[in-house]
This record gives sequence, C-alpha cells and structure tokens, in this order.
Amino acid sequence: MREGVMDKQPTILVTGINGQVGFELLRSLQGLGRVIGLDRSALDLADLDRVREVVRATKPSIIVNPAAYTAVDKAESDEAMARRLNAETPRVLAEEAAKCGATLIHYSTDYVFDGTKNASYAEDDVTNPQNVYGRTKLEGEQEIAASGCAYLVLRTSWVYGRRGKNFLLTMLKLGAERPELRVVADQIGAPTWSRTIATATAHIVAQGLVARRSGNAQWWHERSGIYNLTAGGATSWHGFTQAILDMVMGDKAPKVLPIPASEYPVPAKRPANSRLAGDKLAQAFGLRLPMWDEALRLCLED
Repeated sequence: MREGVMDKQPTILVTGINGQVGFELLRSLQGLGRVIGLDRSALDLADLDRVREVVRATKPSIIVNPAAYTAVDKAESDEAMARRLNAETPRVLAEEAAKCGATLIHYSTDYVFDGTKNASYAEDDVTNPQNVYGRTKLEGEQEIAASGCAYLVLRTSWVYGRRGKNFLLTMLKLGAERPELRVVADQIGAPTWSRTIATATAHIVAQGLVARRSGNAQWWHERSGIYNLTAGGATSWHGFTQAILDMVMGDKAPKVLPIPASEYPVPAKRPANSRLAGDKLAQAFGLRLPMWDEALRLCLED
C-alpha cells in the first residue's frame, strides 16, 4: 500500500523558484506530486555540499533545475561563478539523481551554437559556443550526460516573462520613456515565454508519471537526451521589440530602428542564428510550443 501511495505522489524538487521559469514551474507542476520548491535562501546552488545534502534529504523522484547563471555579459568577467552554477551544480544534481534513481530535467540554451548555420539547429548539430555563458552551459549538458542518470536537457532561447529581468520588460520600460529605440536586427531566434516552457515541462512529467504507474520503469531512460524547447517561428530582436510595443502601445509606440549587432557592442558575442528545430520534442512527447507572437500576446494579456 505504501509503495502505491508513493507512486501516486512522487516528490518533485524544483530549484530557483524565484526565477522566470522556476516561478512558472512551481505552478505548472502542482497536482503532479509533492512539489518542493526552493529559492536561493533555502538552497544556494553554489554550495555543492548543500546541494548534495538537500537531494539526499528530500529523496526526489524528479529534479527540475531551471536555476542558472544567466547574466550573459557579466559571465565574461565572472567565469568561475558561471561555471559553478552552469556546469558544476548540474553535475552534482545529476550524480545525486543517479544515486537515488531520480530523473533530472535541466534547461540549456541556443548559445551552445555559434549561429553560423543557415537553418534551424537540430539537437545533434555540432556545438561551438562563442561566449562564457554558452561554454559553461554546454559543460553542464556534458556533465549530466556523463552521470548515468535519467535526464532531459531542454534547450530553449530568448526566454522572457512578466517578472525578473528580461528583454520584454526592458523594452516595455524603454518604450514608455523614449521616442525612438535602436534595436539589433541581424540576430534571429524564437522568443520563448517562460510559462510555455513550464507548461511543456509539466506535460512531459505527467507522461512520465503515467508510464511509471503502468509499470514502464525505463520510460525516462529510454527518452534521456537533449531536446529543443522553443516557441514556433522566428524573429529578430528588432521584430520582437516592434511586436511588443505594437501590442501594448499601438499608435503611441515609439519608432523602432533596425541596427546591426556591430552598432551595439557587448562583452559577450551572440550567435546570429539562434533558431532551434522542435521536431525531436514533437516526436518523443507530442509537444510543440505555440508560435512566438501568439505566446507573446497571451503573456501581455495575462
């Protein structure tokens, strides 16, 4: 009887619940098990011994790790901490998951690619990160794969939401303050709403729980690997900005001028092409995220 109850109420450990994706995950995963959400005050992910201690104490069936060092430009001068949070912490989570038989769901980035491909990147395309953030996230992917645990690495891109620090909130602020904005137009990707990431994750978790209750103990291992998880379609930062301001301000929106990335120098080099193909995710889990502009509209109406 006890084993049956545990099967119905698996423990799901979620890190970084004050972040854009973590905040949404805490809500999307409710009802799927006993969800334990931890913010930085409860679990400092830079403290590897504490990470081990928490996983061993909670004995989760699933660990969902949206937490990361995401300050792309700052990472260029803070490589040690970026590596700690983006590579070493995932390694420890994966090692502990392997020891307790848990599944690790971890999020990565389009920045593992150099952006020179003329089409959308598939999961098995050659990686070649151009900045510290991308390199440390790739190292995290590799550490997880080497651990032997059941895992999903979900690569996403251009994440935004209604909380935290992100491009959407920055453009809304600048759009209200300035008569004209100059925005990079020669980098393309798929802006992806944090809530759609969390919702898709919850659907995958639900599928895994159904499989487990049906006696398929290998379901997670059979599907372990890297999956792209981004909105449909693509645009530039300029196109994203134009859409944001048009939807919110209409005729009162400031003028948005397209500029090349060379006119907006930043410490970390960005890929010109961040498009990620979603076919593998659709085939494995039957999931496709909505088009980027449709999701943006839903986010702004929320």
